Amino acid sequence: MDMKKIVAYKILLAVALTVVATSCKKSSSSRNSSRATGWEINSREGGFQYNTDFKEQETSPGLVFIEGGTFTKGRVQDDVMHDWNNTPTQQHVQSFYMDETEVTNEMYLEYLDWIKRVYPPSDEKFRAIYNGALPDTLVWRNRLGYNEVMTDNYLRHPAYGEYPVVGVSWIQAVEFANWRSDRVNEYNLEQAGYLKRDAKVLDVNSESTFSTDTYINAPTLTYGGNEEVLSGNGKSKRFSSTDAEGNETNIYANRATGLISPKYRLPTETEWEYAALGLSELRSYNLYRGRKKYPWEGQYTRNGSRKYRGDQMANFKQGKGDYGGIAGWSDDGADITNKVKSYEPNDYGLYDMAGNVAEWVADVYRPIVDGEYNDFNYFRGNVYTKNAISEDGTVEVVGVDNIQYDTLSNGKIVARNLPGEIVQVPVDENETYLRTNFDRSNEINFRDGDKRSSRNFQSFTEDETTEDQDAQTRKMYNAPVNKIERDEDGNIIREYDKSNTRTSLISDEVRVYKGGSWKDRAYWLDPAQRRYFPQDMATDYIGFRCAMSRVGSKSKTKKKTKS
Repeated sequence: MDMKKIVAYKILLAVALTVVATSCKKSSSSRNSSRATGWEINSREGGFQYNTDFKEQETSPGLVFIEGGTFTKGRVQDDVMHDWNNTPTQQHVQSFYMDETEVTNEMYLEYLDWIKRVYPPSDEKFRAIYNGALPDTLVWRNRLGYNEVMTDNYLRHPAYGEYPVVGVSWIQAVEFANWRSDRVNEYNLEQAGYLKRDAKVLDVNSESTFSTDTYINAPTLTYGGNEEVLSGNGKSKRFSSTDAEGNETNIYANRATGLISPKYRLPTETEWEYAALGLSELRSYNLYRGRKKYPWEGQYTRNGSRKYRGDQMANFKQGKGDYGGIAGWSDDGADITNKVKSYEPNDYGLYDMAGNVAEWVADVYRPIVDGEYNDFNYFRGNVYTKNAISEDGTVEVVGVDNIQYDTLSNGKIVARNLPGEIVQVPVDENETYLRTNFDRSNEINFRDGDKRSSRNFQSFTEDETTEDQDAQTRKMYNAPVNKIERDEDGNIIREYDKSNTRTSLISDEVRVYKGGSWKDRAYWLDPAQRRYFPQDMATDYIGFRCAMSRVGSKSKTKKKTKS
């Protein structure tokens, strides 16, 4: 080949390699360069710190991923009760996570153990915290039945460790979810080096606790301001840097790190029903339109496969005086509750979404689901709050001496907040002025027969003289109002509502529960069936499971596999 051509080829090759190298360099560094300003992100000299390597939300302990979509909420194939409270509406649900099983006795006992260590009930000022979290074991008693073995053993005996917890009110379930959120985020921050290792066990006490909200808003107040705990365990922190004067900055994790997960919470009724139906593998048009009767395929409660034909698909009451079937044959394996994962999961990998125990969901109960107003992430029960701010401009954190307690309708005392948490107050005009999407703190009664509703039920009247503002807006629902107070000596004074003009048991304090239980007939196994119960009371057939919102993409990233 001509020498000139060889030289020309070498020059072209060098240019090409330079271009490739330059483009690769730009590509590799572009993640840490601002597309808005061109400034460097995450530089050692300080400035904007952000997790540019974040891929997607990690699945938190106990949860499975539920990809969102559309479905027909409320459609049932049987309505022998004629409640007319599940009119079909087309709804769309965002992707979320849900516990694969109900919360078990062992899981709840871990919660009680933590409370007992941090807020010892032997201390008079903390006794109500522990007692308020205890499940009501007396729910097992029956006037004409002998169930003392469950009263004495069901919660704590290891034989029932993997059984769903019962005797838990809606309020207690919410508090468990809040506690779980803090413990998981506390662990995540410890593993990432933002908190001292094992501080969650060694350094925690009533005056030194971790709260996710407090850590995000005022991290120096977490663990009572214990700098030794907050300085971490010596691991390098991705988002820490040094300012111009040599001081370390951004040593605390924030939402931009991607380490702090959304909170555990109760699922909304819409989420629960969508997850229970297990529509992920659905291909039939009729089923897509809402004609799936149970969490499993088919119209029957018995297994139709050749290998397991005749086996019951869930734990429920099969008939009068029949809670499990004939011993040794045609038995569902349980007479009361059963160990979680005893039956096949649905297509999402969720166990016991029908039978075993019914489950609390987040919604306040109303007979009508207002799909006309909203068909996206439907939920009734919003009460918006904000952080309380002190006179010096800092957030107000609960101390051991200003814990607030609520006395429930049954006389039980529960802690409204715990030391280390930020005090919450209702949103006011500063947040609601000229907004079109919400205009008050409590939106439970929105479009529900109140004064401002577009649905004006003329047959209901109001007492304009009453001092109870909630009562003024409660045209449709006239539930009994039992009063309970304590005198100066702490004695409970109960005043029952003996009025004969009450027309309903529905109020803002009743919550929806879904799914049939070991005590229910097959009719209630339909995920669209709905019932309600006072939020501060408990039963031997209602448990719960937690959910968590998903942030980011609708679908999980599929890992590439080698062919």
